[in-house]
Amino acid sequence: MSEQVAPPPASDAAPQQPAVETPPPAEPEAKSSGGKKALGIIGAIVVFLVVAGLKFGLGAAIGNFLNKDETADAKSGDCIAELPEIKGDKEEEVDGAKVVECTSTDAAYNVVGRIDGQTEAQAKSETTCTEFFKEGQEGYVFYSIESGKKGYVLCLTKKA
Repeated sequence: MSEQVAPPPASDAAPQQPAVETPPPAEPEAKSSGGKKALGIIGAIVVFLVVAGLKFGLGAAIGNFLNKDETADAKSGDCIAELPEIKGDKEEEVDGAKVVECTSTDAAYNVVGRIDGQTEAQAKSETTCTEFFKEGQEGYVFYSIESGKKGYVLCLTKKA
């Protein structure tokens, strides 16, 4: 005896399919939720950077970058461009001081010494640069020190 399977009997009406609801594809929701997740992470990073910047002085660092001290890396042997003429013991604030090539026509002063880690009071002392000036030589003291902090002093002589 052989077993056979016969097709269902033919009928005039089309067979009815059971009504099944198919759920919408999950991919669009996954992408949307992934996008929201990424935006949330980026937002958290931005907030962290802003808070860290305010706490650790990122604003000051950006300010320093935009208003760069062009003499900050000056060392003995470098030359500085023309500065305002100072008479006697008078001090004058200088903007735009910069290191230039000593062969440049802008070179007006030789850096004969540099002292780091100085307070403003130390920079104003009469003996700050005396060890760098030769006897009878006219010397100038240039310093960059924020109030209440420490900075550097450059000991200058007029370029011959």
